[in-house]
Amino acid sequence: MAKPTSNPFKHLRSTDLRGLAKLATQATVNVTKMAEGVTQSVWSTLGAPSGKDKDQTRGITGLVYKSIQGVAQLVGKGTESLLTSLQPLLEKIEQEPQESAPREAVLAALNGVMGDRLVESDNPLATPMKLRFKNETLNWEAMPDKALLTGKVLIVVHGLCMNDLQWTVQHDDESFNHAETLATKLGYTPVYVRYNTGLHTSQNGQTLSNQLELLSALWPVPLTEISVLVHSMGGLVARSAVHLAQQNNRQWVKKLKNIVFLGTPHHGAPLEKAGNWIDVLLGVTPYSAPFKRLVELRSSGITDLRFGYVLDSDWEDQDPQGRFRSKTKQEQSNREHLALPDGVACFTVAATLAAKRSLLVDRLVGDGLVPLNSALGVHSDPARSLAFPKSSQMVVYQTNHMAMLGSVEVGEQLVVWLG
Repeated sequence: MAKPTSNPFKHLRSTDLRGLAKLATQATVNVTKMAEGVTQSVWSTLGAPSGKDKDQTRGITGLVYKSIQGVAQLVGKGTESLLTSLQPLLEKIEQEPQESAPREAVLAALNGVMGDRLVESDNPLATPMKLRFKNETLNWEAMPDKALLTGKVLIVVHGLCMNDLQWTVQHDDESFNHAETLATKLGYTPVYVRYNTGLHTSQNGQTLSNQLELLSALWPVPLTEISVLVHSMGGLVARSAVHLAQQNNRQWVKKLKNIVFLGTPHHGAPLEKAGNWIDVLLGVTPYSAPFKRLVELRSSGITDLRFGYVLDSDWEDQDPQGRFRSKTKQEQSNREHLALPDGVACFTVAATLAAKRSLLVDRLVGDGLVPLNSALGVHSDPARSLAFPKSSQMVVYQTNHMAMLGSVEVGEQLVVWLG
């Protein structure tokens, strides 16, 4: 008997079709631009002049490329208009599928890589920031039953290209979630944040601060404490939110007691820097230069990770792709030093793939994504180091960036710190 074939589209929603149509149009246009750039690069070596831009061709060839782009955009707009008009009918014929982990994982990755562009093009695949409780978005007009809540709220913020569902991992064939452990042992009510990790961390910080102000005002039971548990980029977003809240005298930050960072790149991550080197190398010859468009797809959120930007002033007026290595030190010095918030207990967990620490390991080996010193807040300039007390630091060995989420050792330490 033949096995039933799985339906690859079972996770799709009607809005996804519109979003995919937009992406297909943008991809066609951008690939055409790259092809035109390569063509013009070859012709330039023969002395042929370029069009209005150095990557554009002239004459009949330029007309052909313009026609392809124009047709692609026209078809894209027509398809989007059709799908928009059909959306109510599609939703009526077949109910939208329930939220699925595979779909949300794909959307989270897509938003991490190009979330800023999704927002700019008004693509329905862009993820708006949401606060979630028990896998559902909080409804400010119909908050959860008081019997399900406590006055101790734990705000849980995920990292780059991830979503709130991924805090739950499998460990020894059992589900494991640090936030749920803290809820069981210490009486916290976990509220998860889902957000577009492709936006600037400072933009997400501003939105998070606004959301937490609403939470503080509308929480159905007396709010006695807010603590924050973050992973990776989520730590930069949280630091930005706290800073903005203190500047603007927000009420929620007055309830803030603890922040626990797991693998946060406080002083940047080398992975984004590697992307910059690829960008530079592709620009060395005129033939490869057009392909820099592929590397430049890195989102604002990813480029912020280079030095751990958390404020608008860090990235404003900067070269977003950091193409010139001579600017590296200048960009680093332009980053405003943001100390840990006063009156808040801050803890940090750093992981390393090494079996033990050494000067070389601390500098070069981290958890595979974040260097050990960056996660510990240690900077080569002591004035920029973050003042985590020794008792508030933890290093886990032979552990990678993602494995911290399923580490029993880390979970036990969180209970000790927050207890």
